[in-house]
Amino acid sequence: MMKYSRSAVTILPLIFLLVSCGAVSDISRTAEASYSLSADGPQLRYIEQYSGIAVSERKRSGVPASITLAQGMLESGNGMSELAVKANNHFGIKCHDWNGRRMYFDDDRRGECFRKYRTVEESFRDHSDFLRYRDRYKFLFDFNVTDYESWAYGLKKAGYATDPAYPRKLIRLIEDYDLDRFDKASYGRAVSGKRTGKAKAAVDVTEDIRAGKQTRDAGGTVPATPAELETPRPLSDRQGRTMHLSLTRQLYSQNGVPFVYSVEGETYSDIARYYNLFQREILRYNDLPEDTALMPGTIVYLQPKKSRAARQVDKYVAEGGEQLRDISQRFAVKMKSLMKLNGMEESRELLEGEMILLRR
Repeated sequence: MMKYSRSAVTILPLIFLLVSCGAVSDISRTAEASYSLSADGPQLRYIEQYSGIAVSERKRSGVPASITLAQGMLESGNGMSELAVKANNHFGIKCHDWNGRRMYFDDDRRGECFRKYRTVEESFRDHSDFLRYRDRYKFLFDFNVTDYESWAYGLKKAGYATDPAYPRKLIRLIEDYDLDRFDKASYGRAVSGKRTGKAKAAVDVTEDIRAGKQTRDAGGTVPATPAELETPRPLSDRQGRTMHLSLTRQLYSQNGVPFVYSVEGETYSDIARYYNLFQREILRYNDLPEDTALMPGTIVYLQPKKSRAARQVDKYVAEGGEQLRDISQRFAVKMKSLMKLNGMEESRELLEGEMILLRR
């Protein structure tokens, strides 16, 4: 059954009242046009066609389906913008450090470079990854998956759009078309993405998020947040003994690799002696050619790092000014593994927006 927007349903009695009083005017005709557009217009066709992809992306990445759909509708003109039609780009994502196909389009400046995708599904997936793997957007995932207002204002705060009314526009779309129901859908099947208007999203709208609480069940309704995946966890004394390490100072683990935070005045040699390691071992574990003084709070690994990052930590998008070793230490992945994964012959300063693969 076709679902009308709340605004359209609200305005119908007013139209009938105006007609009965012989007061049909431009206002009533505008209202009737608005109602017609809402009942069978591009907005509902867009929702019907792409809601399944949005639900699938919510389950994969944790980005609310309501936000994905509202941004897609707004940024792509309900799938009818030139960028959406010619480049399958529904979210206005620019090239940055993009190695794929491109389209040049006048936006804030003339001839700006935008990403071009083979399918609409690729655009939706890249949008999710764009938010999940960039540090400036990671705080969004601390919000509940059903809290679309915080997500909308958070996107503006993080700099996704320059329009001061951007959050209000997203919220209006979500509320007018009940898009938040897709944040509670249990199942979603991505449709073909062809703009025929005939494909229907297979969505079973089941209330599996009780009282607005995120559920992370075996089916993966909402994945762990970036903060949960990347936050080091303290090791217990029992775990320390299993790793043959003293726990007289607190040990932590990242990607299954034990480490300590350095304190004022320490060197790598000091920490090596404390844990009965050779100096060359601890330097190798931390991808360093020689001993050096440490800033307090620096991560110092006590065992070899892994050849890939933890599961669900697939990539990292650089903010600019970082070294590859910084990424290696942050995610406990060996430098040589990162260089091989990313086709780099030597370490260098990373460019803003450059994507670093953390696992294949």
